[in-house]
Amino acid sequence: MTIPSLVIGIAGGTGAGKTTVARQITERVKGAVTYVPLDNYYHDLSHLDLDERRTVNYDHPSAFEWELLRTHVGALLEGRSIEMPQYDFTVHNRTDERVRVEPTDVVVIEGIFALYDDAVADMMDLRLYVDTDADVRILRRIRRDVVDRDRDLEGVIDQYLSTVKPMHEGFVEPTKERADLIIPEGANSVAVSLLSETLRSELDGDDLRRWDRESDLGRRWDPTDDRERVLDDATISPDDEEV
Repeated sequence: MTIPSLVIGIAGGTGAGKTTVARQITERVKGAVTYVPLDNYYHDLSHLDLDERRTVNYDHPSAFEWELLRTHVGALLEGRSIEMPQYDFTVHNRTDERVRVEPTDVVVIEGIFALYDDAVADMMDLRLYVDTDADVRILRRIRRDVVDRDRDLEGVIDQYLSTVKPMHEGFVEPTKERADLIIPEGANSVAVSLLSETLRSELDGDDLRRWDRESDLGRRWDPTDDRERVLDDATISPDDEEV
């Protein structure tokens, strides 16, 4: 049985580069990583037909089954496996498939509302927010939904203006206040590299954890630590972004 050493939350607006950051951290940190995408925890809407499901506001916190997410993250922290639901964006609903997920040394929770829920955020050791310009995010959203999710362009634009943008401003962006580290312009290679090195050191046992949460707004890096100053520099000096 593996008891996770670190739980990392990665939040940010739609198209910000959250998934890319999660993937790069997973690739660079030695050992297995348990990946928990928040998208899989949209409510089961099987009781609605497809036309009705298309009208649901999926960018509001109420679209997610928080109690199930809390239960699953809690189980992983206790070293127990979970049966994670799977989501199909083309039909706006969960599938019948469940995937068994085992706990590992690192658990990564990723999604627009990864830092929104108090109980889930309290289980995290490190909270990240990927901050990307709105113009870049909307272009990525259009490309993703039209090309990868087979949606029509007009519908994607209407959804962005009517729900995505106001929900981001009202619910997603405020969670940035909870972040311990803000990564600008998507997968900033400097910030991701330094963060990955810090996590590897933590997991290898070569270093003591040098951060501590000072308030309920987030965990802050120790200002006496040289690495913290380097990470701060990285957050204001973007080197790369998700393409």
